[in-house]
Amino acid sequence: MSDSPITTAPVGPQEKPILEKLLLIRDKLLLLKQDKSTYVKSSDVLPLYEEVIEQVSILNEVRGPEHLLQNRVDTVLDDSLQLISLFFMAVGRNNEAPALYAMTGTITRLCRHLLEAAFYSKRDLISLEHTLNKMQATLDSSKDKYSHHLLTRIQYRLQVCQGMLQELHNFLATLSPEMTPTWEKLVSILRAIAALNTRSKYSQKDLDELREQLLQIKATMKDGGLPDEQGEVKGGQNLVVPLLERCLKFTDIVEQKKGKIDERFKDIYEQLIEIRNQLDRLTMTQAWSLRETDLFMWQRKLDRIDDSRRDGNFFDAEGHPADLHAQRTLLYLIRRGYAYIYQLLIASEPVSEALLPIYNQLLTLRKCLIEVKKAGGVSNPRELYPYSMKLNSIDNMRVDGKFQIGNDIPEGQGSVNDLLAECYDLAYDLRTAAEEENEEE
Repeated sequence: MSDSPITTAPVGPQEKPILEKLLLIRDKLLLLKQDKSTYVKSSDVLPLYEEVIEQVSILNEVRGPEHLLQNRVDTVLDDSLQLISLFFMAVGRNNEAPALYAMTGTITRLCRHLLEAAFYSKRDLISLEHTLNKMQATLDSSKDKYSHHLLTRIQYRLQVCQGMLQELHNFLATLSPEMTPTWEKLVSILRAIAALNTRSKYSQKDLDELREQLLQIKATMKDGGLPDEQGEVKGGQNLVVPLLERCLKFTDIVEQKKGKIDERFKDIYEQLIEIRNQLDRLTMTQAWSLRETDLFMWQRKLDRIDDSRRDGNFFDAEGHPADLHAQRTLLYLIRRGYAYIYQLLIASEPVSEALLPIYNQLLTLRKCLIEVKKAGGVSNPRELYPYSMKLNSIDNMRVDGKFQIGNDIPEGQGSVNDLLAECYDLAYDLRTAAEEENEEE
């Protein structure tokens, strides 16, 4: 494969052996990623992790204080650590330090784009903050388990993410609580316009409805400001008024273009549409079809397109910049892609892919039992027979209390056993309630 984007400094003679080793390791990881004939096991991943860490250690010794230098060694190392991270998630070791590396990269990209876009929901920040806090706790608990070479790198990346998150909070600092609903609505409308702009079929009716919402907000303006629900102009006008103007302007641009991108950027547009659609499908079928390492290529494709920009804009083959419509359309699709990857990563369960079929069956079973309970339970314990049969068939797969796949005991036993126990408890509660009801009759 080609390297991750952005390589700058040349590779010195002392680093060439490291680069050669890392290229071999990356190739091994890519081959393992492509092999779907069997489940990935910890025993497949850990030796490769050790090989990567060995090269990181040598690299740090060679560079000394120049460890932040960026050249091809760093890009190949980043690929390797990214793959290792995703493999740790694939084998169910989500709550261990190596699994954090991939998420730090995705959050960094997301935060940069949010800062650049200068519009986002407070809910976006709450999610990012929760994820980063959880990651920091995981890193802190891993200090005695993993190499300090890895932990230092992840801590640095986490600090970068936390710094950008603080910048995002600071940007919204002037937004008063009273004006927050208006801001959130405008953010939602602008995102809806951007989504409409990239639909396969343009809808003027939907655009008109969004414009009408904007005009209703604009009609409430007093002395150049937007009032809150009580009719008072509160803090945050420097944010909400420009965002309203931006929404109205983009609505006009989208109407003019009618969902058609500048031909010069159609190739990039189609690539991004394909990435978005594939990731969207994965969010629908994640529990059954996603191996976390599949996200590597999608992330790298997005990275390459993102890093092809100059001064924030896209340029055609002749060096001419994209117009505002093309720029915003392409940026929206890039950001949507990163957002999908983020969602898929945080939704990843700490269960090995070998156990996922069992885990997913139990999730479905739990959902069914909860729905039965919400609907008032069962009138006769015999109605629970199909659920009990399924639970027993899954339970009988255990050997000495553990689920085995061949001779392997995959990661995630605790999560699967907890879910199995929860299903048993739900079935027991339903059965008991039905028996008590029958006795009363």
